[in-house]
Amino acid sequence: MAGQGGRISGLRAGLTRSAVDQAFRTHEVSNQPPPLADYDLFATDRPLVEAVAREGAVWAADRLGELGRTLGRAETIELGFQANRHPPVLKAFDRFGRRLDMVEFHPAWHELMTLAVAQGLHTGPWAQPRPGAHVARAAGFYMLGQAEAGVQCPMAMTYGAVPVLRQAPRLAAEWLPRLFSRRYDPAFRPAGEKLGALMGMGLTEKQGGSDLRSNTTRAEPADKDGAYRLVGHKWFFSAPMCDAFLVLAQAPKGLTCCFLPRWTPDGQPNGIRLQRLKDKLGNRANASSEVEFENALAWRVGEEGHGVATIIQMAVHTRLDCVLGSAGLMRQATAQALHHAAHRSAFGRKLADQPLMANVLADLALEAEAATALAMRLARAFDGDDPAEAALARLVTPAAKYWVCKRAPILTAEALEVLGGNGYVEESLAPRLYREAPLNSIWEGSGNVMALDALRGLDREPAAAEALMAELSAARGGDRRLDAYVDETLRILAGQPTPAQGRRICERISLSLQGALLVRFAPAAVADGFCASRLAGESGRAFGALSDGLDLDAIVARATPDFSGA
Repeated sequence: MAGQGGRISGLRAGLTRSAVDQAFRTHEVSNQPPPLADYDLFATDRPLVEAVAREGAVWAADRLGELGRTLGRAETIELGFQANRHPPVLKAFDRFGRRLDMVEFHPAWHELMTLAVAQGLHTGPWAQPRPGAHVARAAGFYMLGQAEAGVQCPMAMTYGAVPVLRQAPRLAAEWLPRLFSRRYDPAFRPAGEKLGALMGMGLTEKQGGSDLRSNTTRAEPADKDGAYRLVGHKWFFSAPMCDAFLVLAQAPKGLTCCFLPRWTPDGQPNGIRLQRLKDKLGNRANASSEVEFENALAWRVGEEGHGVATIIQMAVHTRLDCVLGSAGLMRQATAQALHHAAHRSAFGRKLADQPLMANVLADLALEAEAATALAMRLARAFDGDDPAEAALARLVTPAAKYWVCKRAPILTAEALEVLGGNGYVEESLAPRLYREAPLNSIWEGSGNVMALDALRGLDREPAAAEALMAELSAARGGDRRLDAYVDETLRILAGQPTPAQGRRICERISLSLQGALLVRFAPAAVADGFCASRLAGESGRAFGALSDGLDLDAIVARATPDFSGA
């Protein structure tokens, strides 16, 4: 009452109602950035637009622009939040106790999956091959994860499964048309009754992890030609809602790749018993499970006893997607930081205009652009049948997966810090990006596995080193710091590096390639900043310690999206 009386007294004293309202206002929101929404993820990412054209997919620019605008809409961004707030639920039994082994998802998940499949991000380059098809698909996949990374998992596994299935002509004839469909069908029924199908994977067992040859799941020959009955378990069974899976099991002649459908040919659920869904740090909208196989019917793919060699084709493509996924996360985290700093003021001016913050933002932008350039160049190596490109992919895929995926958690943490407390609350996208960032470094082979794989590529395939040298030589003379770094890298590679040097080798290969790409194709300010900070050691170990003399304004301006629609 006292407050009300004071208000009345003020009015009687001749104050206008608006002035009194202003005096009592305690919750006026100011100095907060608008949501980063309703913008074009493609057109506002200049390094991506340039890379798409440079790597042979300029024909896809209009379609990628449409996808970029769709993914940047507020409604699409909200789908990602909803899918994470309502994670998948395992329905192991029906109300009468019969096995179901189903996974239920929130409608937001299905909307995102419908969007991704309609864009052909699962099998587009295989279904409609043309020059640059893998690059176009890579750009779409890179943007997809910026809205919600969980849906990338079934897209990546279906993409990687196609070249493996082609080693089994009968299975390929039956299943590839289903996988090539751009109709997403989440129904739990036999694939032959659905509008489209997706593939999952099951490799890891609890006793082995990356040591796949220690797998104990058994594949007992069945009566049918090439058929087995599987008995065993998988500690990580990815995307268990898919229609079929590639798994590894011990057949009479050794570890063998098997094709495991969700339903048997007679229309009965296969012996795939979902035990539980993993409670994960991130990637929560997507389901990962533990599974037991009870005489599950499967068919051999490739030669018996050559399971790792057979399924490696899937791993090569999904590792590419790890690089693309991490690069996309880095781009989105950087965009969030740039957007916040462009709108938030402190100490009398915008954060982006503060010299130290400008240093941080420029450093983030350099890292994100280098990751994008390397990821898209690697995608081009998957296009066509050029032996030199295939050799380059053999070496660069594990090296880039090691390096780019290692950098993502560090960058997302720094970008989150730019947002301050606003970046630490779940209303922001930053926490989801931060939780998501470590996954690609673990999935499809952790850092040490990648390092050893890169060393094997150097040791067993001389063409891989030759292809790397040819790629790096194209930038020769463009920057003295790059030349010196490349020379030292090639000297180390020629010295038959030991396993203990594997991580160092991956780092040097990746930085050399990133530097070469930026020197050749990026603006001078970006190339200069990268070579100074990453190759010449003219900065500190944390983001935001770039040396004097760099054109930070130009670097930040290039990376900053047009926020006019946000």
